[in-house]
Amino acid sequence: MIRFESVSKSYPEGREALIDVSFEVEAGEMLFVTGHSGAGKTTLLKLVALIERPSRGAIEVHGRNLARVRRREVPRLRRDIGMVFQDHRLLMDRSVADNVALPLVIAGVPREERGKRVRNALEKVGLDGRGKDAPAGLSTGEQQRVGIARAIVARPALIIADEPTGNLDPQLSEEIMQLFVSLRQTGSTILIASHDLALLKRMKQRVVVLDHGHLIDDVPASEVA
Repeated sequence: MIRFESVSKSYPEGREALIDVSFEVEAGEMLFVTGHSGAGKTTLLKLVALIERPSRGAIEVHGRNLARVRRREVPRLRRDIGMVFQDHRLLMDRSVADNVALPLVIAGVPREERGKRVRNALEKVGLDGRGKDAPAGLSTGEQQRVGIARAIVARPALIIADEPTGNLDPQLSEEIMQLFVSLRQTGSTILIASHDLALLKRMKQRVVVLDHGHLIDDVPASEVA
């Protein structure tokens, strides 16, 4: 599903966010990316979603070399990627259902089909019946669930999440992570950036570790402890 081959990313001011990073993620796998603040976790996710472009090296997603994706093709490629953010990024002037439906509206899915998919996505994240609510009336954990529902409503093959539990207490963090586990069981590939080492140990999934832009460790699920 994902392949990084000697990927580096540097910025004009001279900062190197990633340095010669190589790894692969199989279809249907769940992988955590961890490391200190500034290690390169967010940059790695942005490269997968074509929000950023690498300075050197090659990235493949679903067998496609991202270097060959033209700017006008990026929106189409992103339709097969569900993105979850730490700060939810919900539209507070729209209902929960409207927020979740946004990727389907962009993709041109008919209204009736959109309604079915939105209800199904909200049910999966434990918010069935909350579609007409305003996001501002939801708890922080519920708002994060809306963000996840929005990410999965188009049934993407790949879901990437940047610190999805960063603003949540330990119990809510555990619940959100279990949601991702259930999504993996539907066949989606899951890539999550997180600095919460205690949570990663409990999840017992494969973990790659970044340190100042270098990939310094790749721990298989069987060895996470």
